[in-house]
Amino acid sequence: MQLEGKTALITGGVSGIGKATVMEFARWGARIICADINAAAGAALAKETAGAIEFVPIDLANPASVRDCAAAVLKRHQRVDILVNAAGFNDLQPFVENPPDYMDRVLAINLGGPLHLTQALLPAMIAAKTGKIVNVSSDAGRVGSSGETTYAAAKGGIIAFTKSLAREVARYSINVNCVCPGPTDTPMLQARPDKLKEAFIRAIPFRRFAKPQEIADAILFFASSRSDYITGQVLSVSGGLTFAG
Repeated sequence: MQLEGKTALITGGVSGIGKATVMEFARWGARIICADINAAAGAALAKETAGAIEFVPIDLANPASVRDCAAAVLKRHQRVDILVNAAGFNDLQPFVENPPDYMDRVLAINLGGPLHLTQALLPAMIAAKTGKIVNVSSDAGRVGSSGETTYAAAKGGIIAFTKSLAREVARYSINVNCVCPGPTDTPMLQARPDKLKEAFIRAIPFRRFAKPQEIADAILFFASSRSDYITGQVLSVSGGLTFAG
């Protein structure tokens, strides 16, 4: 599982699953670039880790910001060896009530942003004929989720993106895989109504939410040498919630 000498860029790395992944990768020796829109939290994370983690600002809803972020990273690093598209954005409301600007933002952050970032960083991976790309989707994208239809559409797109890109870049020994979390104990989940959280718990066979660390463990597997012969795969980490999906 050693990641020493590897440069890893993780989006959404200042909280939740992203932060758990940042800290886990750091424990395994990777050089970490944390990309997030929250500059204040990014600076705090860099301070917390005594500067061991490099923070770069990114607005995944803005393609120009995404491309600028990638260019800035590639000026300082020869390439990104591991890309984790972990950032996400969502709210809970019936699809018929989704304002157009909300739908555009959900699609941009959860689907468009990862596409732009991956495309910008991919040529250096191709030139090196090595790389790991781990996309964080959601089980909402696999089986659907009431009140999260636009989000599910974006995350379903990430699954299709993973599979198609894996086919395109396999010839360069680049692995592309996808982790689909179920309900996870993150700030986004804690903002949900208590009745919804209780319903989730009843539906999960393990009768608890995932811990961010448990999702990070799956991401670490796909980022490590232990998955060198695995590509185009989608792994649900949901406590059994969607094993029949």
